[in-house]
Amino acid sequence: MAAIAFFPFLFPGVPGVGCAFTSRRGGVSEPPHDTANLSFEVGDDPDAVRQNRRLLHDRLGLRGWCECRQVHGDAIHFDPPPAEPEAEPTLEGDGLATATPGMGLVIKTADCQPLILAHRAGRHVAALHVGWRGNKLDFPGSGVARFCEHYSLSPADILAVRGPSLGPAAAQFVHFDTDFGSGFEPYHDPATQTADLWRMTRDQLRAAGVPPHQIYSLDLCTLTRDDTFFSHRRASASPVKTTGRQVGLVWIKG
Repeated sequence: MAAIAFFPFLFPGVPGVGCAFTSRRGGVSEPPHDTANLSFEVGDDPDAVRQNRRLLHDRLGLRGWCECRQVHGDAIHFDPPPAEPEAEPTLEGDGLATATPGMGLVIKTADCQPLILAHRAGRHVAALHVGWRGNKLDFPGSGVARFCEHYSLSPADILAVRGPSLGPAAAQFVHFDTDFGSGFEPYHDPATQTADLWRMTRDQLRAAGVPPHQIYSLDLCTLTRDDTFFSHRRASASPVKTTGRQVGLVWIKG
């Protein structure tokens, strides 16, 4: 049983906040969820998922685990109750925020963007699931606004990092005009039928008041790095049609 490999991220000047983005490496799941699948919702053996989640939870030293049944919307749950990593999600939504130390906020992805927010004082964090529908809803912007409103914070004091996700060269939308509607044309390349969702998220964060120098990213494309990440689009084009989920997560250190 190998430890689940992840990419750690440290918010500059905020040592009290932990952040990590997992890969598909490590863990115990069998194909096509090999091997570090962390989602109960993709047809994997539940016992394997429980083992994978416990491995990650304990390795990171978390005192609680919280996730949503993600629905590609913009609902945020504030200060959700802690759960064990073996528990299946009951909340429905795409955002989580907390001021409780040790609580791991978990976003499951396989091409969508895991977007992590932290206040510079290190006492408030949030995690958002931003698929293309989330970009269409301006979830990065509204998520920052509601995070700040709930905890009486200023967007100028928010740091954000976007984790591994579908890269600009791989994000093809054959029906971009009808998928997104008007106003998104600057992010679309008609010649390749691709959209730059990474730039879209960054611009939505900036419009919400997050300073540009406090917006970070891990520019790793989940579709093209099949040895490292799960990709829903890649799986959908294969005979198997299913795959696992990696996660982005954030917590306030104890």
